[in-house]
Formats: sequence, C-alpha cells, structure tokens
Amino acid sequence: MTRDGHKITRFWLTDGLYRVGILTLGGIIQSMVVPDRNGAPVDIVLGFDRVQDYENQTCYIGALLGRCANRIAGGEITIGGERFYLKCNDNGVCHLHGGVSGFDRKIWKADITEEGLTLSCFSADGEEGYPGNLSVSVTYLLEDGALSLKYHAQSDRETICNLSNHAYFNLAGHDGGNIGRHLIQVHARQYTPLGENGAPDGRIAPVTGTPFDLNRMTAFREHWDDDFLQIRQAKGYDHNYLIDGTGMRPFARVLCEQTGISLFVESDMPGMQLYTGNYLENLPMGKGQARYDVRTGFCLETQYPPNAVNCAEFEKPLLRAGETYSHTTIYKFI
Repeated sequence: MTRDGHKITRFWLTDGLYRVGILTLGGIIQSMVVPDRNGAPVDIVLGFDRVQDYENQTCYIGALLGRCANRIAGGEITIGGERFYLKCNDNGVCHLHGGVSGFDRKIWKADITEEGLTLSCFSADGEEGYPGNLSVSVTYLLEDGALSLKYHAQSDRETICNLSNHAYFNLAGHDGGNIGRHLIQVHARQYTPLGENGAPDGRIAPVTGTPFDLNRMTAFREHWDDDFLQIRQAKGYDHNYLIDGTGMRPFARVLCEQTGISLFVESDMPGMQLYTGNYLENLPMGKGQARYDVRTGFCLETQYPPNAVNCAEFEKPLLRAGETYSHTTIYKFI
C-alpha cells in the first residue's frame, strides 16, 4: 500500500529455476532470481521489501523510466518549432528520467496475456511539461532463462518518448557488496561525453585509448577511478554508449566469477547508459535488511542518447501522432 492508500500488486513470472517479481508501482523489477553455477538461487537485483521504501528513495531502484529516460539539459525541448519547458528535477539544471513525477512513480494497470505480463499507463498532455496524450505499455516475458521487456507507446500529438528500465544488478547477489570485480564487455566504439551539467553536449567520441573502451571483458574497478576528466566528473561510469550496429543485437555482457552468473543484454535501441551506482547512498535498508551503498549495483539502461533533442548529431526520440513507439530489450542469463 502506498502512503496515500493505493494498493500495489506484485506479480511473479516463473521459468524453471528463474523467477522475477514485478510491482505495479513504477513497473519495478523487485526481484530477479537466477541459478548460480551450482544451481543455487541468487536474487541479483537491488530492491526493498516495503512499498514505502520505494517511495522514500530517489535512485529509481528497479523502475521504468519515462517519458524520457536520462537527462535533458535545461529541461528545454523544441518540437515542430514550438518550445516546451520540462521540470528540472536534477539539481535544477536538467530534466531527469521524466521529471518530478515520472513513470517510476505511476501505478500501472496490469493484464496477464499469452504474451506475458503487460503493464500500461496514461500520461496526459502537459504532464511534467510534455506535449501530447501518451498511452504506454510494457510487456514482461520470462522464457528460456531470459527476461524480455517490450515497450510500446502512442501519442495524439508529436512528442518525445524514450523508455527504459533502471534495474540495479549485482550478480554476486543483491546483498553482494561492491561490484568492482565484476567483468563487463560493451559492444561500442563510441560514447557521448558529458557537458558541465551532466548531460551529453553533442560530442561523439571514440572509446579507443580511454577508460570507456570495454570491448574486451574488463573489471569495473580497473578504470572507474582513473584520472580522466569524464570519469572524475561522474565519479565513475555514468555514460551513454552508442552501440555498434542496428536492429536487435548484443549490447553488453557482465560476468561475476564468484557466482558464475553471466548477464547478456540485447536490444534494438540506439544506445545504452552504463551506470556503476556512484551515487547510491542514504537509501532505506534493502531486501532482508541488506545495506546498499555506493557501487553496490550497476545499471544497463537501453535508450536513445541522453539530451538527444538538443544535440544535432544524435538520433532523436521523436514520436509523431498516429505512429507507434516499439522497442525490445532482453536480459539473458547463462
């Protein structure tokens, strides 16, 4: 139950040894249980036992993001020659993850179908400053050791739409502590450097010769404290990669040698934000009284490039009236 009396439901998806718990609050992935190398169950996402704890945190733990994931500098967008002003909920300088009351705070309607668990919500014209009445659905399906999220949206007016999920993973277990020894591979030759306000400023840079070159399996801790401006600015990794290729393709792989669990991410989105939990602090106690702190979880947020509406070279998350936004992201475990 939320603080204002709304009932929250948790749905369980099961597939053999795999289990995923989804909340109607924010479409949150509250639990994701996968087998380790010995077949023992491990819950690999950070989360809370109480609804109130989700309401009392601002780190978007496990939640859906929208209307627009990530940052928009100054909260200003122009669509069809018209200027719109979004709420700047990120230190007063950027619009972040949909604003003060984004999709992570909505209570979603749930339907169980042959396609899986479908959550849907409605965002009215003007909500958080966005134009257009937007109808959104996200379908979760757990099958063959893989969780897929299929995003759909339609608007009655041209708007921006960039949906993602903010699950924090720790493949040693949600209570497994620092993720520095995890190994990561990202299939990208380019990334988008941050400007002074924390949002990309339009530059596209090669990863070669920088801490962002993760084309080979690399421990998070190997470079996340490098004396490199972009790393210092974000206190680690909190950057968007432009993933090689187009269409449905591999994005990233993460391995925890301690448990033997590997996570593979595939998507048809243009890019992915890699975040190493650099600002995970002052959180409520986690599941089973676990303590979450800085760098105890990582996020792989598939999406359009942040601040794309204000950067000429970036692919834009524009959704025109009558068209359908449709993207898929898959988390596979081996």
